[in-house]
Amino acid sequence: MKQFLLHLLCRSVLAVFMTVPLISKGADKPNVLFIFADDQCYETIGALGLTDIDTPNLDRLVNRGTTFTRAYNMGSWSGAVCVASRHMLITGRYVWRAQQASNLLGSPRKGRKGPVPNQAAKQREFDGLWPQVLKRQGYQTFFTGKWHIRAKADEAFEVARNIRPGMPNQTAAGYNRPLPGKPDPWSPYDKKFDGFWKGGKHWSEIVADDAIDYLGMAKKDKRPFFMYIAFNAPHDPRQAPKEYVDKYPLNRIKVPKNYLAEYPYKEGMKAGKSLRDEKLGPFPRTEHAVKVHRQEYYAIVTHMDVQIGRILDELEKSGMAEDTYVFFSADHGLGVGHHGLFGKQNLYEHSTRVPFIVSGPDVPKGKKVAAPIYLQDVMASSLEIAGLEKPDHVQFNSVLPLARGETKKSSYDAIYGAYLSVQRSVTVKDKKLLLYPNVPVVRLYDVAADPMEMKDLAGDAANKALMRKLFARLLKLQKETGDKLDLKATFPDLAKK
Repeated sequence: MKQFLLHLLCRSVLAVFMTVPLISKGADKPNVLFIFADDQCYETIGALGLTDIDTPNLDRLVNRGTTFTRAYNMGSWSGAVCVASRHMLITGRYVWRAQQASNLLGSPRKGRKGPVPNQAAKQREFDGLWPQVLKRQGYQTFFTGKWHIRAKADEAFEVARNIRPGMPNQTAAGYNRPLPGKPDPWSPYDKKFDGFWKGGKHWSEIVADDAIDYLGMAKKDKRPFFMYIAFNAPHDPRQAPKEYVDKYPLNRIKVPKNYLAEYPYKEGMKAGKSLRDEKLGPFPRTEHAVKVHRQEYYAIVTHMDVQIGRILDELEKSGMAEDTYVFFSADHGLGVGHHGLFGKQNLYEHSTRVPFIVSGPDVPKGKKVAAPIYLQDVMASSLEIAGLEKPDHVQFNSVLPLARGETKKSSYDAIYGAYLSVQRSVTVKDKKLLLYPNVPVVRLYDVAADPMEMKDLAGDAANKALMRKLFARLLKLQKETGDKLDLKATFPDLAKK
């Protein structure tokens, strides 16, 4: 009888353990600090030597960690590319599945008709969000800055402060400037234009203040922390204090080698004169206008870099730095004069590639990895840090095996790119096929030999077989990502076997 009762007791205990999620002691898990920029191109970190720009604190991260030199955003279903990028990031899903998740997480706007999401499905989607997954692993979770997600930040995170909208407000004076021979009506340091200055203090400084304050709170909590620090910078209006603008006199600014007065296919790819981002500069572009916009771009990046330095200094002062993984990336890049484009609604490297740095206890210092990744891999990487097996709904992959040198092979043998239904791309190794279905136009680049993507190789008959091979890989990626755009009908020659 005693043996039987003991057997029942053991079964009961086992049943409890099988039904209750096991969470290891919080203190045993490393901290995760994620710093996210907005509109920051991969070339804008001084230590990488691609641009003459001052970023001493991002340089510090480069020297203390591993930099992925080919990190990409997958694409967008919206002209607001940041919306898609951030939904992929927070849900862990590929672009078209993230769009479905976004629809589930949101609700129809007031006065508009639309399907009401199934509440059970909505809750499941919410429970799978990045901060929610880490919260169940014993993490305290914190957010500040730009959100732009259809779920509520103050519900997704334990603590959320100064939740910002998609972008700071812009004024009419900030568009179509500067015009040749006319005074510039706008100034990046004149606080009357509001934007980043709304409220009297620059938003980047407020974000850093919030992060520093929370680090003080986190130190008193026995749980590890997950901090998501989302700067609006360097998104337009690209505003910074005068001292930062003065660092970049126009004679210091170089016009990109791939500068064009106007991009020939801008209208067909929906990056033309009516697109908000493109209207920031005048048509046709001038070298002077490009220099002015890049001057302001570099200034706000450097100002943000100082704020990042304040956060890193406070992390070190707190004594928690040795137990903290720090990730830095951006939601996408930006044209700012490349190819005659000012916005990010294109699939050139300057707009799809972003900085991506990780530092941490077991991450090699000063290492650079050229294997391609997606910026949204940061979620899966953090889950590995937390000791959590990747959930089924997370499609992106951890970059830590690459960083640690456990493998040299990327999780992706090809990089997919999409913008609405008007642009598609695929990159395999160094060869990139770029398609504009509405035109229709095919472009081919060797991004290793031609990193500025200035020489279109599509017209060379010797490349026909390569283009068909890349096209076939793109079709497979369409199936993998849930992309329903019919490219075969538009490009029948590429579809030939």
